[in-house]
Amino acid sequence: MKKTWNRIWLLAAIGALAAGSAWAQSGNKPITFLVPFTAGSGTDIVARLVAETMQRNMGQTIVVENRPGAGGSIASAQVARAEADGHLVLIPSSSHAVNPAVYPSLPYDTLRDLTGVTALAALPNVMVTSAGKGYKSVADAVAAAKAKPGQLNYASAGVGSATHLNAEKFRLQAGIEATHVPYRGTPEALADVMGERVDWFFSPLSSALPLIRDGKVVPLAVSTATRHAALPNVPTTVEAGVPGSDFVFWVGMVVSAKTPPAIVERLHAEATKALADPAVVERLGRQGAVPYPMGTAEFNQFIRTEMDAAARIARAANLKPQ
Repeated sequence: MKKTWNRIWLLAAIGALAAGSAWAQSGNKPITFLVPFTAGSGTDIVARLVAETMQRNMGQTIVVENRPGAGGSIASAQVARAEADGHLVLIPSSSHAVNPAVYPSLPYDTLRDLTGVTALAALPNVMVTSAGKGYKSVADAVAAAKAKPGQLNYASAGVGSATHLNAEKFRLQAGIEATHVPYRGTPEALADVMGERVDWFFSPLSSALPLIRDGKVVPLAVSTATRHAALPNVPTTVEAGVPGSDFVFWVGMVVSAKTPPAIVERLHAEATKALADPAVVERLGRQGAVPYPMGTAEFNQFIRTEMDAAARIARAANLKPQ
């Protein structure tokens, strides 16, 4: 038994050294976290919090770069094609599992060309509107949409984004027709909510919370199955009368499928270490998010399950690129 454990520890040490040497051989080349959405989006906020702590723990420069477009698939394609040395890391949201159902000709295969490292955070979306629209509740918005089929509109952070899928699931469950207006990212969508150019938007809570606190947007409901501590008086969409409309927005870490297992394991270890840091937990909490770590095998199975669920919604809503 002792020899067996010695062998296990030796293999673990070799794996750690291999991961370390892979980064060391690249000199001072930084690790880049590629975020598929604009700066200030919920995904971007989580990426920057985790990157800051991982950089300090690893003694390795980590740069956060935003590459928005096509529901996140542009950034995903870049990572799928990148040199698999752990220096280019995708930080996707739930849209990672949606894109295969929306974009039939993706230049990569989500399951074959990319592999999950871990989920990072889960956060609710919050359905927000402007005070000028006059909606005091979800029931008001649904009633207005039913009175004027197809005339109301709703924003998203892009076709196939998590905010889009959330809105479509809500629309289908509420039995309403409304017009989808996609934006490059969450900040742009929120700007048009405040400008009263769109009726509502399922925004990541991390992005909307400061505007809610300042009275610039009105929260109607949160997307999760239970209320959120940051908005205790705001109901869930289910409580507000739309059963089956709950939706969880998640952010994760993904790399090229060709990345050596030792590097994937090192990234997983460093990410989960960062998520366990009390300061990170507290800062995520201020953004309405909670750590959501998973093992690599668990996360990859989670992605498969999410893809199946997204495909069902995409078919029902007839989602197509715009």
